[in-house]
Amino acid sequence: MKAARQPANEVVPENVPEAQASQILQLISEYMTVLTSERAASEHTIRAYQRELDSFAVFLAKRCGTSVAPAQIEHPVIREYMGTLYEKDLSKPSVARALAAIRSWFGWLARTGHIDQNPARLVSTPKLPKHLPRVPGAEQLNQALDAPAVETAWPERDRVILELLYGCGIRNAELVGLNLDDIQWGNECLLVRGKGRKERYVPLGDAAAMAIRAYLPQRAQKLAEAKRPSEALLLNVRLRGNGRLTTRSVGRIVKHLALSHGLAADVHPHTLRHAFGTHMLEDGADLRAIQEILGHARLSTTQRYTHLTSGQVAAVYDRTHPRAKA
Repeated sequence: MKAARQPANEVVPENVPEAQASQILQLISEYMTVLTSERAASEHTIRAYQRELDSFAVFLAKRCGTSVAPAQIEHPVIREYMGTLYEKDLSKPSVARALAAIRSWFGWLARTGHIDQNPARLVSTPKLPKHLPRVPGAEQLNQALDAPAVETAWPERDRVILELLYGCGIRNAELVGLNLDDIQWGNECLLVRGKGRKERYVPLGDAAAMAIRAYLPQRAQKLAEAKRPSEALLLNVRLRGNGRLTTRSVGRIVKHLALSHGLAADVHPHTLRHAFGTHMLEDGADLRAIQEILGHARLSTTQRYTHLTSGQVAAVYDRTHPRAKA
């Protein structure tokens, strides 16, 4: 009879010596500290890697015993774990994310001398389906942004969210991480902290600036009434925690506003970022300039996120090729 599934933080049975049984969990904990303090990984990455590695630790405890050492784990065991994820009907991207976390952890173990080589490098990454995400047209998005404000808990703040996501092309995590002091009014730009906390300046358009100016007095009043400070630009309505809005809340707000404005149901914060790059490319912006604004480390990433629609390709062909029309 199989033992009941245990949470990741309870994989150690009581009758196993703590020093022996906690090696895997201890090394995962050390690696998460490295991710947080030395590599300055984003909160999203830290949460995702912690979740994936905890799940892998549970599997190892059941499959190999709680006293298993990292040096004893070979690539067939990792491949077997990938198989259990498929059995749970996880998608290929989800399995690929799990493997990326495990491969990264074993890579750190190899670099720090805990193991001789990274066994996860011998496990192939699932072949992911290639598809171009759909984005609303520029005219459709502009009509939605220019329409009267939708009734929400804080309409002025929510307009700032849309204007910054689409007008500046920043990520959801970058948006909620903005502080009031990050607005460079004199230079008409934002100081944005991207992946790995790399800083970049992003142009602040007139529409986004107007939305922010309409929102700031309400932000100041709310903080004054609560008699508490907050450096965050975007606040949650009830000033929970440090008062900062969360990425999950932004996702809900964007979905609600998109549906209210007649946009597709699958519009989310990254859709607006992708629309930013796509629409700039459509209007002739230089690909490297878009790369700089979006904060992509590689130009190939920008090329994947900014694509021409089939209609535009046909229009270019019709306009430029001598055999396009009789």
